[in-house]
Amino acid sequence: MRLRLELEYDGTDFHGWAMQPGLRTVEGELRTALDAVFPSWGGLAIAGRTDTGVHALANVASLDADGGPPPARAAAALNAVLPGDLAVGAADEAASDFHARFSARSRSYRYRIWRRSEPSPFERRRSWWVARPVNEGALAEAAALVLGQHDFRAFTPTQTQHQVFLRTVHAAVWRREGEALVFEITADSFLRRMVRTLVGSMLDLPPGELERLLEGKPRADAGTTAPPWGLYLTGVGY
Repeated sequence: MRLRLELEYDGTDFHGWAMQPGLRTVEGELRTALDAVFPSWGGLAIAGRTDTGVHALANVASLDADGGPPPARAAAALNAVLPGDLAVGAADEAASDFHARFSARSRSYRYRIWRRSEPSPFERRRSWWVARPVNEGALAEAAALVLGQHDFRAFTPTQTQHQVFLRTVHAAVWRREGEALVFEITADSFLRRMVRTLVGSMLDLPPGELERLLEGKPRADAGTTAPPWGLYLTGVGY
């Protein structure tokens, strides 16, 4: 039976998704739970390989399981053994050819900036505190510029395994939520640290300079990489 799991996690105390020797990761904790719940399983895949400190509201995993609870009870069984900062929001049986990563057609991310003049202890691990003046009109203009297909190599580390840097952005918008500024973006796929570097560059550079970066300029021309604790994977489209 192929299972589709929707995962939620607070990324603060995780060294990202992927297993690493001696480090606590989302994949490591999930594998431990799967071992406890299913007599036999394999083929674990994930839609978004989030970095250290990045959160997820709806990441998607797939795997093949034999034995254990039926899909209707799989989420409850896994949550009974998972740590408090990782949960299965939903579990469903999927088609035999479903693959969390390769079947995905889009991914959506959110980045939160805390705009109050004073920090908040409740936002410390949930958003990036930026007390300096921010031109919200320029941010809106910059978001509109990234729509469509562009070469985003300026927004990923120079040392990268990516060979293709063209990505198509389907939606990008900034909005105000009380004391927070929120950036929402959906694309066919993302380069490593692409969203965080877009956010930092939108704050550092005027829209005209950001538009020039979308022509495949080097990473050195772009701005700051925003910290990971403000970033959330919010959904995967199939």
